[in-house]
Amino acid sequence: MNKTLKITTLLLFTLQFISCAAQSTLVEGALETVVTKEINYYLYYPEGYEAKSKEKYGMLLFLHGAGSIPTEVTQEMLPPDALIDGTAYPFLILVPQLREPNKMWNTAGVMQLLDTIIAQNNIDEKKVYLSGLSRGGAAAWDLAIEYPEKFAALAVVCGMAPTPYAHWIDKSLPIKVFHGRKDTIIPYTESEEMVNRLKSLGYNVTLTSYDNYGHAIWDVVYKNPDLFKWFEKQKKM
Repeated sequence: MNKTLKITTLLLFTLQFISCAAQSTLVEGALETVVTKEINYYLYYPEGYEAKSKEKYGMLLFLHGAGSIPTEVTQEMLPPDALIDGTAYPFLILVPQLREPNKMWNTAGVMQLLDTIIAQNNIDEKKVYLSGLSRGGAAAWDLAIEYPEKFAALAVVCGMAPTPYAHWIDKSLPIKVFHGRKDTIIPYTESEEMVNRLKSLGYNVTLTSYDNYGHAIWDVVYKNPDLFKWFEKQKKM
């Protein structure tokens, strides 16, 4: 083989190798993931609660907004005023704590916490209620969508809404929505569009508007005893 032929052959081999090496590759794989997360919480017990009693109690899962998150990591997160002001509620109230200012709620972690607390207490699983405000209101919508068979009633306060997925919510779930028309943080239209969508699909949903309020309507909403009386009347069939 002469020198020119050797060079030509080597060049063709090199080009062929480069061509093969440049081809894209698609592989299929699987990885079993395990995510752990510590969630602090407060748990309210109604007066007269007895763990060994045959009487079953309802439970409200409440998700707070960003305003409750401490500004310093060493600060303690205080319980909601409504749970320490002497107001009596007829059911247990579970209040998980979100401590990351720039993160949304971990709904899978919240559900694991809820199921654990239910298992450890004397709870009627047909009377598990859900409510949240602001960032917690957005998470409440998400939980209702992701776990449609879990809850007996839902109340959302000034929360961002996943309107395109409204039809994933259990059709039998009674829903109350509250929003201030002057809200500049999460626009009133978030709730308005979600409620209109649900109504068009035949859901049992109401929207209470506060004409003279902005984002901070939670004290007005949660200080109304009628909301908790409404929760207590609801039960999954």
